Amino acid sequence: MDQQLKRVRRGFAMTDPNVSLTTATLRGFAMKCPCCGKGRLFGRFLKVVDHCSACGEDYTHQRADDFPAYLVIVVVGHLIVPAILAVEVAYTPPYWLHFLIWLPLTLFSSLALLQPTKGAIVALQWHSGMHGFERARQARLARAAALQPVPVRAQLKA
Repeated sequence: MDQQLKRVRRGFAMTDPNVSLTTATLRGFAMKCPCCGKGRLFGRFLKVVDHCSACGEDYTHQRADDFPAYLVIVVVGHLIVPAILAVEVAYTPPYWLHFLIWLPLTLFSSLALLQPTKGAIVALQWHSGMHGFERARQARLARAAALQPVPVRAQLKA
């Protein structure tokens, strides 16, 4: 623990010691503030709020852009395409039935995953201090370091 405190004090720590990457990402995936876990992360479907209503964390710096959509395409594609192939090989249904089943399933699963994925990406940016989150992360680390007791080392005698 004292090594972590030293790194925090020197400015080399890359993460907030109070919120782990896993916790922040899960909070973001749940569409909650990665800092406190209480405030909403989205004001509308894919519109990230400017700041958390519970803790005041600023989210105007987030730059998720198209990355959440790419991840959703990869995940949904890896789930739907093998299912389509398995159904085709096993049952050989007509094409209209394929369209009737797989198009709505693909659409709804993509829409269901898009917002949580964007929340997880915003949380990852927040935790890593990417873009404008670096200044806020440094302030959190300084506050955490000020609250932690400084370990005293015993002097080595020669």
